[in-house]
Amino acid sequence: MPDLCETESLWLRRFQPAPAARTRLMCFPHAGGSASAYLRLARSLAPDVEVLAVQYPGRQDRRAEPCPDSVESLADDLFAAVRHRVDASTALFGHSMGAVLAFELARRLERDAGVRCSRIFASGRRAPSRFRDDSAPAASDASMLAEMRTLGGTDLRVLQDEELLIAALPALRADYRAIGTYRAADDAVVGCPVTVLVGDADPRTSLDDAHAWSAHTTAESEVLTFSGGHFFLDAHHDAVVEVVTTRLREDRAPRPDPV
Repeated sequence: MPDLCETESLWLRRFQPAPAARTRLMCFPHAGGSASAYLRLARSLAPDVEVLAVQYPGRQDRRAEPCPDSVESLADDLFAAVRHRVDASTALFGHSMGAVLAFELARRLERDAGVRCSRIFASGRRAPSRFRDDSAPAASDASMLAEMRTLGGTDLRVLQDEELLIAALPALRADYRAIGTYRAADDAVVGCPVTVLVGDADPRTSLDDAHAWSAHTTAESEVLTFSGGHFFLDAHHDAVVEVVTTRLREDRAPRPDPV
């Protein structure tokens, strides 16, 4: 697949080249996360699927840039940067805040570029219209640390290392403020299928919240439940890879002509 242009290279990371891939998966990190969260997935899906992981401003090699102040502005900037990289063979995978960003990018692609992605994988996130203010943990370092411990998924070495915490907290706090103000209308929809993945003990996303994604697509939707909490992906990596691989293969298969 073609090399990334300069603008795309700012936003996208290609950890595992897959020049013969027929399918592309664009991945969106959770709040406070970075593109490297998808390194393992990229290695597992190559060479059949090219994984492009999104790098948000304000972290890792983009640390000098200001963090986004809203999901909508982040989606606008990302759309401008990657609109020519996405086509009908591209699927979107987002975890937690990343699921919302994937949804908003898909909406902009359909509305403003006439491109419908092949599928959205929405992981660990309630439906876009299920509003609850997520910004409260951003009020202080103590509340932010409590949230990190509640959700899990953070290396214990980070929680115990003051320097690592100082580096991690600003982006995490900014992301919580951004997602805390996000609210999609009940009639906000995309035209591609949506596969929802959720942990059965996720303290932030109930099964009812997960099933509510069906109202946000005019295509089919499904909910797949895994044991575990908010970061169930870590314990079920192989199963998630199988789900992604199977759905992408199905999406590539020719559709029978209607009778």
